[in-house]
Amino acid sequence: MRHKKSEKDLPVIPDKRYFTISEVSYLCAVKAYVLRYWEQEFPQLKPIKRRGRRYYQYQDILLVRQIKKLLYESGFTIEGARAQLSKQQSTPTTAVVSQSVKTSEIVNKIIADLESVLQNLQSEVTISH
Repeated sequence: MRHKKSEKDLPVIPDKRYFTISEVSYLCAVKAYVLRYWEQEFPQLKPIKRRGRRYYQYQDILLVRQIKKLLYESGFTIEGARAQLSKQQSTPTTAVVSQSVKTSEIVNKIIADLESVLQNLQSEVTISH
C-alpha cells in the first residue's frame, strides 16, 4: 500500500494569485487528470480558463484539498462528497472550505515561516563566530 500524503503533509500554498494545474497538482498531491475530472464532477471547482489554460486561485486549492480529504480520508463517494460540499454551501454559517482545512493551512504557513527565520538566525550565528 502506497503512503498518500495527508492534509498535514502537503506543502504550504505560496502567496500568489494564480496557479497552474501542475502547481495545484503538486500542492495537493493529486494528478492533473484527476483535477480535470473533479472539475466535471464538482460544480464548485471552476478555475479561470484563458487561452486554453487553467488558472486556479488560493480558494480553489483549498477546495481541492477538501475534496481530496472527503474522498480519500473520509471515504465519501464522488456523489457523497458533492452532496457534502453542497450542504456546506447551503449552510450560511459554514464556508465552502471547511474551517479545519483553513486552520491547517495557516498553521503550516506559520511553521514554514518560523523554520525560515530559524535558518536565517542559525546562518547569522555561524557567520558571526
